[in-house]
Amino acid sequence: MSNTSDVETYEALYGQLQAVVNRLEQGDLPLAEALMLYEQGTRLADACQKLLDHAELRVQELRSNEVYPDLDLEA
Repeated sequence: MSNTSDVETYEALYGQLQAVVNRLEQGDLPLAEALMLYEQGTRLADACQKLLDHAELRVQELRSNEVYPDLDLEA
C-alpha cells in the first residue's frame, strides 16, 4: 500500500469480502452458490493479504530509513 490507489483498492476489496461473508452467514443458499461465494471470498482474502503484506514491507523499509537515514537500502 504505497499510495492512495492501494489503500482504495484494499478498502474496495475488503468491502467486497465483507459482503460475501455476510451473504454466506445469512445461510439458506443453494450449495452451488455457497461454493461460488466461498471461492470468491478466498480470492478476495488473498488479494487483501497481498496488499497488507506489501504495506508491511513498506513500513519496515521506512522504519529502516529512519534508523539508518544515510544507508541506501534500495541498492
